[in-house]
Amino acid sequence: MNTVSPETISAQLNWRYATKKFDTTRKIAGDTWKHIENAMALAPSSYGLQPWKFVTVSDPALRAKLREVSWNQPQITDASHLVVFARKIEVSKADVAAYIDRIVEVRKAPREALAGFEGMMVGSVSNPGNLPGGSMDTYTRSQTYIALGFALYTAALLGVDACPMEGFDPAKYDELLGLTAMGYKASVIGAFGYRASDDPVAAMAKVRAKHEDTFLRR
Repeated sequence: MNTVSPETISAQLNWRYATKKFDTTRKIAGDTWKHIENAMALAPSSYGLQPWKFVTVSDPALRAKLREVSWNQPQITDASHLVVFARKIEVSKADVAAYIDRIVEVRKAPREALAGFEGMMVGSVSNPGNLPGGSMDTYTRSQTYIALGFALYTAALLGVDACPMEGFDPAKYDELLGLTAMGYKASVIGAFGYRASDDPVAAMAKVRAKHEDTFLRR
C-alpha cells in the first residue's frame, strides 16, 4: 500500500487556507477533479447510507445568480469548480432498502443475511427524534460536513485551493438548483480552484490555538 509521508500531509495542510480570491484563468484538470470527487464519494456516513448529493455547478449564468444570494462573494463565480453539498430531507425505509440492494450487488451477499442490519437502520430512521442531534435534519446535515472535509483534505494534498462557505441563502439555493423537488436541502458550499497571486490572505500566518489548549489527554 502506498502512503503519503507525514511531512507531506503537515506541509499541505499548513499550505491550505480558505481562499478568498481565485485566479479566474486557472481551471482544475479533469483527472485531478476526479480524485476530489472520489474523495467525496468515499467519505464515511452513518451506517453508510450517504444521505447527500454533491451538486457541481458549472453554468456561468447560474453561478452568477447564486452569487447574488451569497452576499456577492466572488468565490462563487471565480473558482474553477463550485460544489453544493446537499443533505437528504428524509431518509426513509425505501432508502434503506435501496442501500441493502446495493450491498447485495457490490458484495454479492445474500439479502437474508442483511435482515438484521436493515431492521436496525429502519428502526433508526423511523424515529428521527432518537437520531444524533435529535432530528433528521441535524443528522443528515452534519454528515455533509464529513464529505466536505474529505474534499478539502484531498484538494490540499493535490495542491488545489479551496474555500468552505456557509455565507449563502440556503432556501434560494434550493430553489435555483431544484433541490427541494429532489428531496434535498443545501448545507454548505465548497469552492475549488487556484489562489490568485494577489490574494492578501494567502501570505498571512495560519492562526490556531496552542495544542495544549486544544488537546486533552485522559
